[in-house]
Amino acid sequence: MDKRSLTIGRHRTSVALEPAFWEALGEIAAARGLAISQLIAEIDRTRAPGGLASALRVYVLDHYRRPAGSDAPASA
Repeated sequence: MDKRSLTIGRHRTSVALEPAFWEALGEIAAARGLAISQLIAEIDRTRAPGGLASALRVYVLDHYRRPAGSDAPASA
């Protein structure tokens, strides 16, 4: 696990994720022209109730399950 401290809005928090998830978030953010902190803030604003670390993992999973070139969520 890799624990990182970050600020979301005016709230300081820490998130622990496996290195592969941090790497994936970095790739997704770069592809969208965002900083990782901006992407995480966006995910935080739109997530379902539950922990932020879980929301980040689900976001990465959903991102890579989407058909190429699609902005639509992957269907189950």
